[in-house]
Amino acid sequence: MPVKDALHDNSCQMTAPKVQNTMDWFPAVFIVFKVLVLGTGMFFAIKWHYDQGRKKNGEQKLSAMLWAGGKIALVFTLSLLVLLFLTFALGRRLGLDLNLT
Repeated sequence: MPVKDALHDNSCQMTAPKVQNTMDWFPAVFIVFKVLVLGTGMFFAIKWHYDQGRKKNGEQKLSAMLWAGGKIALVFTLSLLVLLFLTFALGRRLGLDLNLT
């Protein structure tokens, strides 16, 4: 009898909602973590190049480097927004439910 009771135990049914609940919040947390890590890396990369330019070439090159860095950051941000828009458009076209609620 104890073997039969172990086979008909309903404890396995309790894990499915926990897994589903984890899958709901994981993408949001992962995306926030990814943005923080990449943003921190970009900040320190720009700061390092800024400091190197300041050491080597003086103020005139520094100004040109800041403009170039700003342009690159702007292009990166705009391309990221376009990619986000295209991703959502493709998802909707494929019939995916992309509501955040």
